[in-house]
Amino acid sequence: MAESGLLFRSLSDIAKQIRRQQVSPVEVTQAVLDRLEQLNPRLNAVLTNLGEQALEAAKLAEQDLVAGQPRGPLHGVPLALKDILALRDVQVTAGSKVLGTWIADYDATVVARLKAAGAIFVATLNLYEFATGAMLNPHYGPTHNPWHLDHTTGGSSTGSGAAVAAGIVYGSLGTDTGDSVRIPASLCGLVGLKPTYGRVSRHGVVPLSWSLDHVGPLTRTVRDTALLMSVIAGYDPHDPTTSRLPVPDYVASLTGTVAGLRVGVPREFFFEGLDADVQRAVEEAIQQLKSLGVAVSEVSWPSVRQAPILYTISLAEGAAAHAEWLRSRGAYYGADVRERMQQGLLVPATAYLKAQRLRAILVRDLAQVFQKVDLLATPTAATPAPKLDSGPSEIGAPTGALRVHRS
Repeated sequence: MAESGLLFRSLSDIAKQIRRQQVSPVEVTQAVLDRLEQLNPRLNAVLTNLGEQALEAAKLAEQDLVAGQPRGPLHGVPLALKDILALRDVQVTAGSKVLGTWIADYDATVVARLKAAGAIFVATLNLYEFATGAMLNPHYGPTHNPWHLDHTTGGSSTGSGAAVAAGIVYGSLGTDTGDSVRIPASLCGLVGLKPTYGRVSRHGVVPLSWSLDHVGPLTRTVRDTALLMSVIAGYDPHDPTTSRLPVPDYVASLTGTVAGLRVGVPREFFFEGLDADVQRAVEEAIQQLKSLGVAVSEVSWPSVRQAPILYTISLAEGAAAHAEWLRSRGAYYGADVRERMQQGLLVPATAYLKAQRLRAILVRDLAQVFQKVDLLATPTAATPAPKLDSGPSEIGAPTGALRVHRS
């Protein structure tokens, strides 16, 4: 099988081929590692290459298959992780120098679940420092968009977007506090999901904002995202914010039929100030939904204009999470992240509490919108992918980006 055909198969397809012993986990992993060595000097997506460990894991996976003992739905599939999740015996940087040479002595819950399902980890991936800050990471440099090297992948899960889009891995995990899975997915032409809060454990994730942080997958197809979600979702006693509700069969729910769904389009806020190409692409996508039998209607959610209060929340919670490191290792932060954290220390308790009250109003009003529709469709961001030398305020979504929100 030609390497290019092997690398750009979907995660679901390669997992099926490995399970049927049509292709070897060792062959797949070696192809991935060769691709990584070839492309990473230009992309700067990878922080730690786990090639030696990955090949050993692939050999064990192949032995288990021959013995008729597949471990799970991801048996022998190479994946990678945003370098903010604990991976046992591997250095975790969170894109910063603050953590020094910390080697994790445990796996994050999502990592442990992926391992139990048979996944093989080939790399940890670049990101904005501590999943915040500017696109030009002062410690490890920027990640380049594989579709055009002069452009950004968006943040903060920069390496996750680039590695999957470039065919280095079949899927990755990122984290999303304020679009940090969804924007890289959008700028790299991928599927990115920010799951419902509490659906996926955050145990073993270096924190930024306890009430806003999420872990989510980036893949090349919706089915692949559903497959990863079926593995990582579920209650975790190590994370008291996780839900005890049963995990649905995400893959089985992909019937291919959307006729009859009610999709709302909130014009206020989301559709203001769009780049013309983004506007045109999103409108075309909405028309496509209509052609598939979806009932599309415009809806109103006026309180969404208060959404920027989430920045107040993330500032305060980020400063609380980093307070000790700021005191003891403040000089190791990049200047922009250190400034952000110091700003968070100055957020009054009254401002934080007011922001949380406004957040409750946002949630209440959105629940009323979802009494009328099943989903919301919006642009992911306002502009195409900017160049890496653009200012941080210019980051946006590429042409064709459509975000779907579910209650």
